[in-house]
Amino acid sequence: MPFYENVFISRQDVSSTQVEALTEQFANIVKENGGEVTKREYWGLRNLAFRIKKNRKGHYVLMNIDAPAKAVAEMERNMRINEDVLRHMTVRVEALEEGQSMMLQRRDERDSREGRRTRDYEPRETGAET
Repeated sequence: MPFYENVFISRQDVSSTQVEALTEQFANIVKENGGEVTKREYWGLRNLAFRIKKNRKGHYVLMNIDAPAKAVAEMERNMRINEDVLRHMTVRVEALEEGQSMMLQRRDERDSREGRRTRDYEPRETGAET
């Protein structure tokens, strides 16, 4: 079966337990249609880049899915119907990511460029000598 990553954003005024219930509801839809949700990550309440339906923040959730396309289409249909879901995006991937996603890793661990934080900078000369 193909692999998918799904991220959805729910409204800011729903509680985190309601977001977990939504995630469980969508996972059950996938399971009923012959698929499996291998990983769920709650990324928390985050600021949106722009207002969506009068909301400035949203609860972000990531799901890794191993399911046929029919199951994913049914899950997305239910996401479109649900009033608590502001946006969703599903991407087909070659392999599912193991462990934590980049959003949950510490910033120091994400910084993969050599010397980005420890680079020594020399002060610029201003031209005025004392």
